[in-house]
Amino acid sequence: MLPNTLPPHYHRFSHSLLSLAILAVAIYLGQDILVPLAMAGLLAVLLRPVENRLNRLGLHKVISISLALLLAIILLAGVTVLLSMQLADFTDDIPKLKRNINDVYHDIQRWIRREYNVSYRQQNKYIEKAQTQTLDTLQSPDTISVLAGPLGTMTLIPIYVFLLLYYRSMLLYFAVVLFPEKHAAQVREVLTEIKGVIQSYMVGLLVETITVAVLNSVGLLLLGVRYAVLLGVFAAILNLVPYIGGLIATALTVLITFSNQPDIGVLLGVVGVFLFVQFIDNNVLVPLIVASKVRVNALVSIVGVLIGGALAGVSGMFLSIPAIAILKVIFDRVESLRAWGILLGDQSPEELGNNLLRLSRRRRKTAEAENLKANPS
Repeated sequence: MLPNTLPPHYHRFSHSLLSLAILAVAIYLGQDILVPLAMAGLLAVLLRPVENRLNRLGLHKVISISLALLLAIILLAGVTVLLSMQLADFTDDIPKLKRNINDVYHDIQRWIRREYNVSYRQQNKYIEKAQTQTLDTLQSPDTISVLAGPLGTMTLIPIYVFLLLYYRSMLLYFAVVLFPEKHAAQVREVLTEIKGVIQSYMVGLLVETITVAVLNSVGLLLLGVRYAVLLGVFAAILNLVPYIGGLIATALTVLITFSNQPDIGVLLGVVGVFLFVQFIDNNVLVPLIVASKVRVNALVSIVGVLIGGALAGVSGMFLSIPAIAILKVIFDRVESLRAWGILLGDQSPEELGNNLLRLSRRRRKTAEAENLKANPS
């Protein structure tokens, strides 16, 4: 094989699949370390403009990073306090909520007995068996370690953010010198575009979450739903998990509303509010705010969210979209991986048709030039 000849297609394809498999195994085995580090990386990129602004004011780098991190912590604490106030009211009504749920539970039991001829005793046995299995699972040492491990590691996120911002220049320099000198300009271009994609995604996600929380809360308040603000904000936070979070938020809100206000009109109103907000979110907020630079098609997004959830739980689902966007930036810049970038992208049929036409013309010209070189006569 000549020195400049690319390896066979099947060779490159098998290497790509093997690299993806190794990456997936590494994420699954090291999720307690990699997931908090990835979240810290997203937050560090989001806080970088704030730190840069403080640096321009003449503050020392350590002070600038500390103030930017402190600002983020204060904002998060403020949101937590507001939610805690609503949650306190919700906690006071838990006995009433339990009574309403018990009434609904007994109605369902009567319906099952009437329609399917299953006695109350049999139903209770099934429920007790399910409860016993659930408690055994939750009380097992494996489950406790699985839950405690990530929660304990999450406390390192502020430290990770500080260190990533402090050593940013060193990390960028490492990424550049990792590759041959002839690729330095291309590596810098990829890093710049990745930074732009992450900043665009995180800022857009923040604006989207605030807008969805406001729309949800206003809609539920107009319907007279109790804990409207708490449910609206909670639904907006669940909406951070693409596609799946919105469905879970709607189901939980309907269940809590039904236990407090078993009115079919109110329940239909709640579903209508969430459907309207989802329509605005999917057709206005996401295309204009979030997806301005993160152009990933819906099929890859859904599959990526499911794979992220299987590898690293809810955190993996949240991180899946920016991870896919970063991979797309890299794939688009590497000739041997460009096909994968096309697979991840969200190009229109017209764009794909034009690109295919240009590719065909370029390949035809290349073939003609090779024929002329081989047969000069």
